[in-house]
Amino acid sequence: MADGPTAIDLVIRAATPEDAEALHRAIAGLGAFVGASHRIECTADDLRRYGFGPDAAFDALIAEVGGAFAGMCIYFKSFSTWLGRPGVYVQDLFVEERFRGAKVGESLLRRVAAATQAQGGVYLRLSVEVGNESAQAFYERIGISRSDKEFIHAAYGGNFLSLGEPGQMNLPGEEQS
Repeated sequence: MADGPTAIDLVIRAATPEDAEALHRAIAGLGAFVGASHRIECTADDLRRYGFGPDAAFDALIAEVGGAFAGMCIYFKSFSTWLGRPGVYVQDLFVEERFRGAKVGESLLRRVAAATQAQGGVYLRLSVEVGNESAQAFYERIGISRSDKEFIHAAYGGNFLSLGEPGQMNLPGEEQS
């Protein structure tokens, strides 16, 4: 988009269950952009099931320009025991290629930050694929700095399942089966 949208053209709204397909396409687009399409297991039905309703696992915003899908941000509340305050974790941020450079991603993040601050939150965290240098530069440019104090560790698949296997660790007072 050569000129970028004006403030009136950009609409940011809460996602609804009807947006699950668009959210899923954006997640697939993000996977393709970073060369990790093979890692996407999520379906639109998963997003509908876990993202909406009273026990939603995440929140999502949709950005539209002139009624066209321009981007999305999926995030969820978190809490820092060190700060003693709530915050937010951005799971996914995606902007359609034709709208990149038009401040759509920045606007989505600013909306998430403002909503988090309004609820007493004091921080925003996210992680970036190691090879996604354009995203890293974007985040630095808008003031989201790379942490030099921590690394993200994760357990997926079999490693995650083995962590929760019965009998792996009984807490004091728990009966052993």
